Amino acid sequence: MTPDAARARSLMTRGVVLTVLALIGQAAVMLLAIQFTPVEARQGMAQKIFYVHVPAAVIALWVAVPLTAFAGLLYLWLHDPRLDRFAAASAEVSTVLCGIVLATGPIWGKPIWGTWWTWDGRLTLTLFLFFLLLGYHTLRAAIRDPGDRARFSAVLGVMGLVLVPFIHLSVYLWRGLHPQPVVLKPSAPSLPPEMLRTLLSGFAVAFLLYLGFVTLRYGIQLARDAREAAHAG
Repeated sequence: MTPDAARARSLMTRGVVLTVLALIGQAAVMLLAIQFTPVEARQGMAQKIFYVHVPAAVIALWVAVPLTAFAGLLYLWLHDPRLDRFAAASAEVSTVLCGIVLATGPIWGKPIWGTWWTWDGRLTLTLFLFFLLLGYHTLRAAIRDPGDRARFSAVLGVMGLVLVPFIHLSVYLWRGLHPQPVVLKPSAPSLPPEMLRTLLSGFAVAFLLYLGFVTLRYGIQLARDAREAAHAG
């Protein structure tokens, strides 16, 4: 077994362990939200999706997408394949998290807004980001040359990062159904301590899930690259 293959196996094992821990943590967060967190007065039980929807959105927009872009930019400077491999893994997790946001949003919105979907500014921009990420993966699948694939992917990654501040500020820029931020804002969070505790737990679990998925996906790609290098040799 080559050193890269051994490292890939270790990373995949570590990724599986982190992912399992994150999934157990997510179950614990939902138990905490349903059983031990107060019911929101106006939204009722539907508001409990908040503890999945918001952490997925925050980790996607402020961790996964920025790290994808920064890794791509560093690749353009250093030409280190490890950076491209990480960017690709982070982009895949970004896509999963955006998918969770887009799936849980309508479930929460239907009983509150009376509709599954509306072309609210934040919803529309998040959907656009999701399609851009799908384009990122399509591009990587279509380009055979590793150098060209990494360079073009880096450009799309930066385009995703450009969308992030507009998504966050969309509730201030355009009138829509989304409320203004209750946590990520200049003033103190507008949540009771019990709700804030559950939300922060959700953030920690979502970040752990990101780490697990990225580690696992990086290990898989490293193993694939090691096999291709062995066959080429």
